[in-house]
Formats: sequence, structure tokens, C-alpha cells
Amino acid sequence: MEEVKSGVVKHILLGKFKDGISEEQIQEYIKGYANLVNLVPTMKAFRWGKDVSIENAHQGFTHVFESTFESTEGIAEYLPHPDHVEFSNIFLPQLENVLVVDYKPTAVQL
Repeated sequence: MEEVKSGVVKHILLGKFKDGISEEQIQEYIKGYANLVNLVPTMKAFRWGKDVSIENAHQGFTHVFESTFESTEGIAEYLPHPDHVEFSNIFLPQLENVLVVDYKPTAVQL
């Protein structure tokens, strides 16, 4: 398997919002997360989605958030960035459970 040469790194956050948080509130948190692309120069893209699997293997995680960076150094700059820290201090307490994984997409040569 060959590692993608672009150096792109995906930052994946799986989350389950706490009970009592409305869908409207969740949408506002998602907009705030997405807006980090405009505030943190090393964050190049943001996507999100809800679990739609029929396998029932989600372990309680209901939402997936994917941020794209050009390198691991970009994530290292993102984590302490004041706008990320401010948003995280608001967002993370709303989650009952969180899992974060960073990975470099790798192509498979067949």
C-alpha cells in the first residue's frame, strides 16, 4: 500500500451529544465547527454526517466530523489555535462520548 504523497491528514471526531440537547442546538454547534475553516488557516475543509449504518456497531456514536489538513504539522497548529480552543471549550462539554482519530489516507495498489 502506498501512502498518499500530498501529505493530507484527516482529523476525525466521533461524538454522541448529551441527552436534552435539541436538534437546533446541534445544528448551531455544527455551524460553529464548520466556521473554524474560516478562522484556522491550517484547516482546509470540514464535513460532517450522522450515523446511518444498519450494522448497529456505532457504540453509541451518532455524529461524525471530518476536518482536513495538509499535514500533521497543520493539526499541531490547529489544536492550540485560540479559535479552536474557544470552540472546543463550548462544544466538547455538550458531548457524552468522544473519539478522535487522525490518519493519512492511503491508496491501495491492486
